[in-house]
Amino acid sequence: MRPNTSPVALRQARQHLLDSGQCPSGLVDERLARSWSRSMAAGLLPTGRPPAIDHPSSGTLRQVLASNPELLAHSRPVMEYLFEQVRHSQSVVVLADRRGMLMHTLGDPCFMDKAERVALTSGASWHEAHRGTNAIGTALAEACAVEVHGGEHFLERNNFLTCAASPILSATGELLGILDISGDYRNGHAHALGLVSTAARMIENRLLAATCKRNIRLHLHSAPEGIGSVAEGIVAVSADGWIVGANRVALAQLGLHACDVGATLLERVLDVRLDDLLSHHRRRPQQPQALRTPQGGLLFAQVQLDAAWVATPTRPTAAAATAPQHDALAQLDTGDARWRAAADKARRVVGKPIAVLVQGESGVGKEVFARALHASGPRRDAPFVAINCAAIPEHLIESELFGHVAGAFTGARKEGHLGRLREAHGGTLFLDEIGDMPLALQTRLLRVLQERSVTPVGASKAVPVDFALVCATHNQLLQAAEQGRFRQDLYYRINGLTVQLPALRERSDLVALLQRLLADLAAEQGLGFEVQVASDLLARLAAYPWPGNLRQLANVLRTACAMLAEGEDTLGWEHMPDDLVQSLETVPQPPDNQPDTPAPGALSLQQLSSTAIDQALQAARGNMSQAARQLGISRQTLYRKLASRTH
Repeated sequence: MRPNTSPVALRQARQHLLDSGQCPSGLVDERLARSWSRSMAAGLLPTGRPPAIDHPSSGTLRQVLASNPELLAHSRPVMEYLFEQVRHSQSVVVLADRRGMLMHTLGDPCFMDKAERVALTSGASWHEAHRGTNAIGTALAEACAVEVHGGEHFLERNNFLTCAASPILSATGELLGILDISGDYRNGHAHALGLVSTAARMIENRLLAATCKRNIRLHLHSAPEGIGSVAEGIVAVSADGWIVGANRVALAQLGLHACDVGATLLERVLDVRLDDLLSHHRRRPQQPQALRTPQGGLLFAQVQLDAAWVATPTRPTAAAATAPQHDALAQLDTGDARWRAAADKARRVVGKPIAVLVQGESGVGKEVFARALHASGPRRDAPFVAINCAAIPEHLIESELFGHVAGAFTGARKEGHLGRLREAHGGTLFLDEIGDMPLALQTRLLRVLQERSVTPVGASKAVPVDFALVCATHNQLLQAAEQGRFRQDLYYRINGLTVQLPALRERSDLVALLQRLLADLAAEQGLGFEVQVASDLLARLAAYPWPGNLRQLANVLRTACAMLAEGEDTLGWEHMPDDLVQSLETVPQPPDNQPDTPAPGALSLQQLSSTAIDQALQAARGNMSQAARQLGISRQTLYRKLASRTH
């Protein structure tokens, strides 16, 4: 808003608002019109007084101050500098928290009496709902810097003020508070909005440096001389190359939004590897490095490392970190916390000589998990050999696993057989249902794992083999080992790391799983359109225990998609197998006070997003940071989405 709206236009717009309840277009700035409308909706009247909130309890103010120590500490020096710029303009510099409560003021004594008459003092709330249109409250509502001059204030008692305010954001884009300059409209500083916006950037940069001490900081500018100025971009980068914080200048320089923080690799926005940046810094710490953005823009960058980062032990290099959010395991990740925890554990040992044991009920996707683990590691281009130990006849399993030479036994292949273990050489061997392997073969497998060599049936010489080992079972192998049904020494050999995959009924991401499965099936069957699920059916599907887990769900959806008639795109009860319909009809309906789980495509994207958020929050037990990580968004984006549902 600009302080150039004529008094006549302001009076006409205000009268029209009072008469009709709507602010006319064209007479005043659109942002001002929105603010006036919000003020009316809050029950305020231009000639009235604000609610009785001028004198909150001292305990409330103390609580607000105690919850914002870093914001206060880094704002006070900047506020003192800012006040020196406006000292002779009868003004007050104000810091408010994220809800509009004034925490700290620094003002001209000649003006403070006037300010106190309208509660422009610490402890008062200047939220729009309490004070109507004003720079602090409107900057909160509009999430940007604003200026409100004289009669633009909604309450006439504030018309003697001219105010300019700017939001203060965290390194992840979270709103922390508001910085404001308020003064007598007859003596207001001509550059108040520019001054307060610059000061807010100074505070943000100080906060970013303070909160990201254990990260690498990259200072950016289009000219090397601009590094170190208030106009520089600052990016905080984790030791494995992820952007974990940025100021607003850096976001603009790199073409990012606040929601991209925490979900973007530095290499995606600058043509440099983090290791190379650090190497340059070690050689020439004071010399900025010229870098290019994907759009061809030129930026100069200088690395800064705090002592806290230098002292941090065992930092992984960017090259060693294989973009966890972009590997094959991540492509299977649809948000369930337990599944993601299993993937994160397995990801840490991929490429290392550590066997992985995947446990879980039949049908939970153990082989799919193992294939993704293989594709996420350094052996991804080598063979992945899967063997179902429960499906091979016992009299053939030895030759199938270890191979045989020509004529080794009656019925042997004339040319001999390499054997699955040797086929896995250089890659990954996956032994599914290893708990069903006969004891005699367990002894031979143990020897292979110990000696890293295979002796084919009928041969006298061992052949070296090298493979990563992943095993899977639905049995409790430790219990089987204790009962003598499985070799204990083999159990401890294959149990380098055990991960437990949750059953489908235990997962919190059914909607996302359905979306992915339906998208895959639509492509598989060449449907050429998005398949939807009727909401009443999906509510029952979500409550069904799925004894066959993901395998059962995938088979049901595959058959249901094949049952779609021409022109149909929504799965309903008529597309379900009869036996499943009978089972689903016994599933209790969701309670009336619980919203049905929305169907992919059948309901809006907003509803699907809302359901995914609810599931993530439930899985994270209300932990906002953990829920945001499960959803793949920043915490500020999660807060914003939750806030939008309350309006």
